[in-house]
Amino acid sequence: MIDWNRYNAAVFRASTKRLKGIDALDPIRLEDLVGLDEQKRRLVENTEAFLAGKGAQNVLLWGSRGTGKSSLVKALLNAYAPQGLRIVEFYKEDLPHLPEFLDEIRGEPWRFILFLDDLTFAEGENTYSYLKSAMEGSIEAPPENLRVYATSNRRHLVPEYQRENAGTQVGEAGEIHYSDAVEEKIALADRFGLWLSFYSPNETAYLKIVEYYFRDEKVDKEALRRAAIGFARERAARSGRTARQFWESYRKDPGILR
Repeated sequence: MIDWNRYNAAVFRASTKRLKGIDALDPIRLEDLVGLDEQKRRLVENTEAFLAGKGAQNVLLWGSRGTGKSSLVKALLNAYAPQGLRIVEFYKEDLPHLPEFLDEIRGEPWRFILFLDDLTFAEGENTYSYLKSAMEGSIEAPPENLRVYATSNRRHLVPEYQRENAGTQVGEAGEIHYSDAVEEKIALADRFGLWLSFYSPNETAYLKIVEYYFRDEKVDKEALRRAAIGFARERAARSGRTARQFWESYRKDPGILR
């Protein structure tokens, strides 16, 4: 049993079939996430409603890799842990153990986010059925003090295939009746009441993120711009993660700005 007075976050370990409290948390803050104002606003509003016991949604943060989806959830914990927010991370292969966790936290005074990072399901995987029960319950209602925040590079967590649409029909009034296979997969995504999308920043937005990391450094702005753009081109990726990696490379070798 986790001492939630001591730990703000925990991760499920399959080897012991128990939660492990996390001592060293990522110190990222909400203000460190540049260019995500709308996503931050909506997620903060939802989280504050959850903490206040008001209507709050399960959240799917989806979009391009390295754009701040996971960092935003971690920053939420750092901001709201003093108000009773706690985060528990599960990996998708461990979802069959989810019912035991729900029993453990049901009725606790804390407000829990079940964090599922980089969540997608391959064909044939059916552990997502445990997740559906956690969000909407089965014969037993889901815990009132739990919400699911999941990140994914895909909008649809479970892949759909053309052959599965063979049974889809259009009714006389134009309504769509999906095949059973597609209906089951859509049902998982539908359980997330709030969808937040994340896209790779354009060059201007990327450079603003770089400038934030270098805000306390006295460097030549044009040299910084050239080096940052070159760094992103080498990796064929322009994102907040790329900007942070560029900053970390500079700290190791300031000569990259030459």
